[in-house]
Amino acid sequence: MTLTDKQFAALWNNSEEFPRLQDIAEYTGLAYKTIKNKAGIYRAKMLEDKSLARLIDRTIAPAERSTLPELQKIYKDISKKELVAILKEIWREDPDAAITRHTFRNKTGLADSCWNKYFGTFLEFKRQAGLEMNRNQHQVERQIAKHVSVDHYREFNARSELDKRYLRNSDKKVKVIVGCSDLHDVEIDRFYLRTLIEGCRIIQPDVINLGGDIFDLPEFGKYAVDPREWDVVGRIKFVHEHILKPLREAAPNAQIDFVEGNHEFRLLRHLADASPALKAILSDLLGLTVSKLLGLDEFEINYIARADLAAWDKAGADKEVAKSYVIYDDAVLVHHHPHAKNWGLPGWNGHHHSWKVDHCKHALRGAYPWMQLGCGHHLKAPYTEGEFWSMGVNICHVNTVTKSVNMEYVPVTDMAVVGGVYFHRAPGE
Repeated sequence: MTLTDKQFAALWNNSEEFPRLQDIAEYTGLAYKTIKNKAGIYRAKMLEDKSLARLIDRTIAPAERSTLPELQKIYKDISKKELVAILKEIWREDPDAAITRHTFRNKTGLADSCWNKYFGTFLEFKRQAGLEMNRNQHQVERQIAKHVSVDHYREFNARSELDKRYLRNSDKKVKVIVGCSDLHDVEIDRFYLRTLIEGCRIIQPDVINLGGDIFDLPEFGKYAVDPREWDVVGRIKFVHEHILKPLREAAPNAQIDFVEGNHEFRLLRHLADASPALKAILSDLLGLTVSKLLGLDEFEINYIARADLAAWDKAGADKEVAKSYVIYDDAVLVHHHPHAKNWGLPGWNGHHHSWKVDHCKHALRGAYPWMQLGCGHHLKAPYTEGEFWSMGVNICHVNTVTKSVNMEYVPVTDMAVVGGVYFHRAPGE
C-alpha cells in the first residue's frame, strides 16, 4: 500500500484502532521496519513543513496517550534557545530532582513536539542544556572506569620477578632438560606421573621445565562446573604433595622452571576478585602470596610469567600469556603456546595435548625442529571425547658450546622407556 503523508499520520495517531506498530504494518501490508522508517522520514518533513500533523509519541503506553499535550494540541513554535532556557530554569528550581520528559511536560504544558524537532531525544535535550555529560565526556568516563576495573590485577604483576630466584649453575658441556606440560593437577594420569618422577630420578636432569597448565582448577575456568564439586584447596595441595614435592626429591640438584600457562594466568586473575573459590583459598592457605600458592619457595622453583594480568578480554589474555617463555643457553626455547616455533630456535610447546613435530627454518640458523608435547592429563575424561590427545615427556640434550640440540620424546601409553628403563602401567593406573 502506498500512503500519503496525511494517511500515514492518521494511521500513526490512531492509537485506539492501531495500538501497536505491528497493527499498522498488518493493516497496510508493509513491514514493521518500513513503518518505523516512514515515521523518521515524516518527522524530518515536519521540520520543513509546519502544516503537517504532529505524530504522537508511541513510546508512551496507549492508556497514557490521552493525557499527552500532542492530543490536547498544546503546541507552540518555541526556539531552540528558549527551550534550553526553560529547561535550565526548571533545573534551578530543584537541582537534586531528576528531570524527565514527563516532568518537563507537566511543568510547561508543552508538547514533546516542541523540543524533539530540535533534539530528537530528551537526553540530547538535557545534554544541549548542559545538564547531562556529552558523548565525549561519557567516553572518557567509560575509559577511566575500564582502566580502574583492572588496576587491582596489576598488583600481582610483580610475579615477573620470580623467574631467577632459584637458578642452578652448571658448567657441563651438555645439559639435560626434561620438559612436560599440561598436567592439570588431579586430572593427571597416574602412570604418566610415575614415569615422570622416576624418569627424573634415573636421568638426574640439569633442568626440569614445567611448561604450563600444571594446575587445572576448573573452578576458575570458562566451562561450567557444579559448585558442589569445587575442591580448590584439594587441587592445589595435590600439585604440591604429589607433583612438585616428589619431583624435587627425585632430582634435588635440578633447576625447576615453571612457565605460566593459561590456567595459571586465569587463576591469578581470580585471586584479585571476590569469589567463593577465592574465599576458600584465603581461609585454607594462610598468607596469600603467589609463591606460596604455587609452591615456589617450598620447592625452589622459578616462575616464568611476563603477562600483564590486566587484560581486557580473552584475546588480550592470550596475547599476554604469549609473553611467557624461557630460553636455555641461547639454544633452545620453551613456550606454552605453539606460535613460538617461528621464533628461530628449536624447542617445544604444550597447550594442545597432542604430540607432533614441525620442521622449521631460520634464514641464519638453518633448519631446526619444533616439538609440541603431549599432555599429562589422563585420556579418559568425559570432555576429551573426539579429541586426539596423547601423553608424553621430552628429554632434551643441549650442547652449550656448539648450541646443538637433540630432543628425545618419550610417549607414555601403557608403557614408556626412559634412560633405557622400561615402565609398565600397573593395575589401577
